This record gives sequence, structure tokens and C-alpha cells, in this order.
Amino acid sequence: MSFLDRFKKKEEAKKREARVKEKAPRPTTLKPKAEAQAPALKQKTVSRPSGKTKDNTKNAYRVLVAPIVTEKATDLVSKNKYAFEVTKESNKVEIKKAIKNVYGFEPVSVRIVNVRGKDVSYGRMSGKRKSWKKAIVTLKKGDKIEIYEGV
Repeated sequence: MSFLDRFKKKEEAKKREARVKEKAPRPTTLKPKAEAQAPALKQKTVSRPSGKTKDNTKNAYRVLVAPIVTEKATDLVSKNKYAFEVTKESNKVEIKKAIKNVYGFEPVSVRIVNVRGKDVSYGRMSGKRKSWKKAIVTLKKGDKIEIYEGV
């Protein structure tokens, strides 16, 4: 460090101090120690509904992955039951809301099946298919979902 560098540092420090003095003091949000140590009084919390009254249909499409189109699922349609592949994290309540948002029908019941991935082999290579979740949704008589239009 040279002799002239010391003067440069002092000048920079003076400039910083001048800038700090020009700025208005910021309001502090910290509590004084006396208030922080005082016991907190319990207050009643009132739960208020959020601004959203309807569930977002975007989330409904994230819950319902795809309808299942198999012989067994087609046979269930005669009993007013529909099968869907759903995300692994979803539960019965979320699936019920998603069906109501997407198709407009209130399901009578929702049953969930965790389908385990099968072991498969391709020649010498062996592996496993991924596990997934299936939901069987029962609707009221008269309600009908047109799943098979584009299939």
C-alpha cells in the first residue's frame, strides 16, 4: 500500500459519510428489548375466506392427468363410474373438486388405487415401469362424461 492510497481511502470514506447524511433515516421495524421480552397476549384470530371462491381450473387439469381408456374402464361407464389417472400427491377431496371444475358434475364418491409399476425386461436389460395413481369416480344417475369423443 502506497503513501497516496491512504489519502484516497480517507476521501472515499468522507464521501460515503456525506451520502449517508443526505439520506433520510430509515424507520426501523425492530422492537425494543423491553417490548420483545414482555409476554405476548393471546389474541383471537378470525379466519376469513380468501378472495377466491372458485377453484382454479388450471389446478384441476394438473390433478387429472388423463382418462383411462381400457376394457375394464369402458365396462365401468355402464355403472356410471369413470376412471382417471391422477397425480400421486392428489387426494380424494382434490379429485372431487377437479371433476366438478372440469366437467361440472358433483361426484357421489371417489375411490383411489395406487398402481405399482411392473417389472419389465427388454432382452438382457431389465427395469421397472413407474408407479401411478388411479381414481374411480362415481357420478349420480343421469350425469354423463363424454370422455371417448376424441379417442
